Amino acid sequence: MVYISLFLTSFIAATLFPAASEALLGTLVTQGFSLVLLWFFATLGNTLGSCVNWWLGKESLRFKHKKWFPVSEKQLNKAQNQFQKYGLATLLFAWLPIIGDPLTLMAGIMRIRFDLFVLFVALGKGVRYALVIYVASFIS
Repeated sequence: MVYISLFLTSFIAATLFPAASEALLGTLVTQGFSLVLLWFFATLGNTLGSCVNWWLGKESLRFKHKKWFPVSEKQLNKAQNQFQKYGLATLLFAWLPIIGDPLTLMAGIMRIRFDLFVLFVALGKGVRYALVIYVASFIS
């Protein structure tokens, strides 16, 4: 049940909703759970949550001409240009607070190939969670 809770918290944390998966992961590390399983479920949940953002971004473009669409055409073009300027490597930073979730949403808008998206996002998130586990293991 602990691993499922971590998975769900990590999943939610990767969507546009706030959640503190790092705090939960750090706590679970100090309680002696399997570090490999903690890393796996945190990374899997967070990566799949980002996949939701990618899908939402991909699907949102069909509404960009509606009056209620929250981003203007000019803002959308600016964001797309910024994303193209820095490319796929930006997805390695999808774990960052504030900018990470919009990056994954923009990747969907830009129709980044899904397999490349998952590879880059999972790599970045996996490294981040490995570092959280490493630091938390010294605290316990």
